[in-house]
Amino acid sequence: MTASVNPPTATPARRRSGPAVLALAVLLAAPLGGCSVFGAPEELRGNRADMEMLKDITPGVSSKADVTALLGSPSATSTFDASEWYYISATTHLRPARTPGIDNQRVVVVRFNDRDIVQVVEQKGERDMRDVTMVERTTPVPGNDRSLLQALFGNIGRFGPTPTTPEGPGGGSGIGSGVSR
Repeated sequence: MTASVNPPTATPARRRSGPAVLALAVLLAAPLGGCSVFGAPEELRGNRADMEMLKDITPGVSSKADVTALLGSPSATSTFDASEWYYISATTHLRPARTPGIDNQRVVVVRFNDRDIVQVVEQKGERDMRDVTMVERTTPVPGNDRSLLQALFGNIGRFGPTPTTPEGPGGGSGIGSGVSR
């Protein structure tokens, strides 16, 4: 006597739940596309002045040569006064639309006195930044703005008839024909 075991048959509710579970999994996984696992690695840009290095700079004692030996050359100097040095650094990454993103931007300002001795070392972060709005105007250039009438009739009278040279006695153009003037 053999007993046959019939496999359980899938109920209609169980068959329909398969696509629903797949759709739910896709919806839950979609936000993971913006995670750093799938993104570009972060890159350090500029001249990063670490906190340990800044502790070695003593205002009133350290000189420009000491700062250069410790931090290297500055990223920028003051426009009107060479007594301010700026060490600018940021961490960047590529955003999903290939636009660069900036994280953790930091500026270290080192001010020197007239004897090239450090006066102040201060750090500026994102909270110290100011928003600068760009002006959408363009500088007008003379001759580029033309009215409709100038565009339609602007070339009338600008060009005359093509200059022709009288033909010489030999029937030539006068060039190399032996006619002197």
